[in-house]
Amino acid sequence: MVYPSRSFQVEVSGLHQNDVTNQNNYPIRSSASILITVPFSRFNEELQRINRLGGTIVNIQPLNLEIGEN
Repeated sequence: MVYPSRSFQVEVSGLHQNDVTNQNNYPIRSSASILITVPFSRFNEELQRINRLGGTIVNIQPLNLEIGEN
């Protein structure tokens, strides 16, 4: 049986390095836009995180991922 999983691809620009992102193992470039895939269950939390980091949401697209049983 196959179940669709609701996920979204969020395009974000303008993320800045700050105290929160300094905890990551990689730097964030503020000039580039990036794509983040977010499951529906974490969508609101991720939008709030992007806002805290100073990012601007450029585009949001729904994704249809198939999850199958083995």
